[in-house]
Amino acid sequence: MLSPPITPSPQIDAALQRQGHAVLDVAGLSERLDTTAAALDRWRPYWDRLPPDQHLRDGGRYRRRRHGCFVVDGPRVEAVPHRAHWQPVEYNALHGGIERWFEPIEAGLTDDPLWRRLLVMLAERASALRGPQPWYVEAHPFRIDTEGGIGRPTPEGAHRDGVDLVAVMLVGRHHVKGGETRVFEASGPHGLRFTMTAPWTTLLLDDSRVIHESTPIQPDGEHGHRDTLVITLRAGGFQGP
Repeated sequence: MLSPPITPSPQIDAALQRQGHAVLDVAGLSERLDTTAAALDRWRPYWDRLPPDQHLRDGGRYRRRRHGCFVVDGPRVEAVPHRAHWQPVEYNALHGGIERWFEPIEAGLTDDPLWRRLLVMLAERASALRGPQPWYVEAHPFRIDTEGGIGRPTPEGAHRDGVDLVAVMLVGRHHVKGGETRVFEASGPHGLRFTMTAPWTTLLLDDSRVIHESTPIQPDGEHGHRDTLVITLRAGGFQGP
């Protein structure tokens, strides 16, 4: 397994502008959030209560998730009324063009001041890329399990999300192998691959410049699963028909 190319915390904005991606380790993320790994670890039980994804068009039963939407404007974070997740077909050939309703993220998580600090920090990164403005944020806690023998973190394949900034945070891995992260230039030949194994490793992507995917996972013991938190930020409004 190749380790992630960690970006020092003070250099993440420059790295995003230069190459379209950056990776924070838990120390860099904790520094940005003025917190500790132990405080982040207190979020883990929320992933044990994710309901099944009822919208998988490949017939799989390997994904659990919730969904929440927010508007971040400077230091202000506002939760918006629960809404469907929607993507156009050109960004998600498998699940695009349909309204997907998921259970909302539990209030205990979204009311945590650390959660709000996370969203503000990510909005600051988006503003460094695109200029200060309100950011329309969608958050997706995922669990991919291997009860059926294989789990697919990105069943749609290599893709963009149709947003400005994507954050993929590894919450944890348990008895799995695989799950390699792959990032490619959207309009060029270059790419990289690595496997996030340390909890709270965070990949940041300029969605206009790169495409990304994670390879399937397989069990390496009982009850294998991979937990992530994916957060997207978009200028101008949420995606929707």
